[in-house]
This record gives sequence, C-alpha cells and structure tokens, in this order.
Amino acid sequence: MTTVDTTELSTADLLRSGGYRTLPRWTPWASGAGSLAVAYAALLLAGTPTVVSVVALAAALHLVGLTTASRVLEGPRRCADRLATTLVTFAFALALVPLVSLLWTVGSRGAALFSVEFLTTDMVGVFGDMTSGGVAHAIVGTLMVTVTATVISVPVGLLTAIYLVEYGRGAVARAITFLVDVMTGIPSIVAGLFAFALFTLVMGPAYRSGLMGAVALAVLMTPVVIRSVEEMLRLVPDELREASYALGVPKWLTVVKVVLRTSVAGIVTGVMLAVARVIGETAPLLITVGIVTRTSWDVVEGRMATLPVFAYNQYHQGGVGVDRAWAAALTLILVVMLLNLVARAISRAFAPRTHR
Repeated sequence: MTTVDTTELSTADLLRSGGYRTLPRWTPWASGAGSLAVAYAALLLAGTPTVVSVVALAAALHLVGLTTASRVLEGPRRCADRLATTLVTFAFALALVPLVSLLWTVGSRGAALFSVEFLTTDMVGVFGDMTSGGVAHAIVGTLMVTVTATVISVPVGLLTAIYLVEYGRGAVARAITFLVDVMTGIPSIVAGLFAFALFTLVMGPAYRSGLMGAVALAVLMTPVVIRSVEEMLRLVPDELREASYALGVPKWLTVVKVVLRTSVAGIVTGVMLAVARVIGETAPLLITVGIVTRTSWDVVEGRMATLPVFAYNQYHQGGVGVDRAWAAALTLILVVMLLNLVARAISRAFAPRTHR
C-alpha cells in the first residue's frame, strides 16, 4: 500500500490524490448563519444581546470556525486563502457600515418633507413654522454654480495634465506638480476667502454672485481634475502613441485623437469625482454666494441659493427647518447620483469601441 507524501505535493496534487478535501461552496454561508445563531444564543443567556455584540461575536466565531475547518480539511494553502478572503470580506462590510448608516439616516429623515411640491417650489412667502416651501431655487443655484465651476476648472485641469504627461520636463513640471499637491490640501474656507478677496478688490465689497462661488469651487476642483486626468493619461500605452507617430501624425493630433480618445471614460469619471468633491461644500458658498428665497438664474450678479447653504440655514433656524435641511440633504444626494449616471452614460457613449 502506497502513502502520499503531502510535503512534496502541491495543493492541486493533494486534491487529486485524496490528501486533502475541498469544502463545499456553501460552507461560508452555513458557517456565517451558524455563527450568528450561536452568538445570539450565547449572548441571550448572558444578558440582553445587542446588534453590535451579536455581529462581533458571530464574526469571531465564523473566522475561527471556517479557518480551522479549512486548515484540517483543505490544507495550509487553502486555509491561508480562505483566511485572507474572510478578512477582506469583513473589511468591506465594515466600510459599508457608515455608508449604509448615512443613506438610511438621510433617507428616513429627509422623506418627511420630500415631495414633488418640495422640489418645485421656493421659499418666497414662507415664514415661521410653515411646512410649505421647497428647494427649487437651491437646486437651480447649485446646478448653475457647479456647472460654472466645472467650465472654469476642467479646461485648466485637462490642459495642465496634458502638459505634465506629454510635454512637461524639468523644473517647470516639478514646480507645477508641487503646486498641485499643495492645492489639493487647501481647506474649503481658504478657497472661499480667496474668491471673496479677489472679487472684493475688483468689484467692490458689496458684490455677491454665483460666479464668485464658482471661482471658489473651481479652486478646489482644479487639483482634483489635474491629478485624476494625469493618472488616466499615464495609463494609455506608449505603443499607441508610437504607432500614431509612425504613421506621421503630429503630436498634438495624437494627443487629441489617440490619448484623449482612449482615456475619455477615466477622464469623465475624474471630473465627476471633482464635482462630487465640491457640490456639497458649504463654507465657501456661505461667504461668497449667500442665500435668497427666490429662484435666480443670473450667475454674474446677485446672490443665489444653493443646497448646502440652504440646508445649513434651515437647520440653524430649527423647528420645521430641521426637516427641510434633511430633505435638502436627500435632494443633494439624489442630484449627485443623477450626475454620476449622466457621466457614466457620456463616458460609455464616447469610449473607444473594442471588437473581439
């Protein structure tokens, strides 16, 4: 009778020879369910169980039980793989906790006043604890200011990233990279004070407009756009550039037709990350744009309402204003979600077609 030397064989050889067995695919699910049941029963006998204590104890039992069973039945290599998979899954679930909690809190509390009327009316003629009024003027202001900031920052960021990747060399490129890194860490209030000081010197101390707020947001957006676009451009293979040069295409046309065309999906994603970075900023808009109760479409002159400032102002008032603030926060989340869906559609429409 021959014996199998498990020290000289790989895991695949051991599985074929019968040295190790493989756990069924449903084992992690069964282990998780069993761990929850055991944890709940144990904590119920010890006292009043809570959700956090049950989940924590169940996670520990699941980790120990599944790892032990895998070590005995599947061997050390598969055991290490299952342990790493379980730890990554736990980390992912832990990262989802604040996101789910945020969405649940905003959704549940914002649903009290969220309605079609809330989205289509403004605050003109609303006083005290009246439950009427809405965020139509704030939605318009947010979109106008954000679009203006995007128009300002995206060309600057795109051209800067192209220069750093395709043309920039030496001290100038290093200086630009250093300044971009510094701008990335600028607090939002500093950007607001910069825009406030700039327009005060040029237009006077009484000037307020959506353009002032857009400039403040553009200061925050530009380094994010530069960094994201720069990384997308660096991902384009050099073989594509060299093939274009070999056909006699000039460098500027190669950048436009090949490099940008190949990385357009990533560029759009980077721009949306920059928009999401600034669309909820309150401090710079509070000192540059202010708040009004009516809808304003003029970005160049006069104050405008924005969703972050509206939510802050209503929460500060208290009473029914707190409900309006939560409903405005829910509206802001939905606006960001809608913009992301539009960006995905645009990137998919303009992405290069691949045929296999």
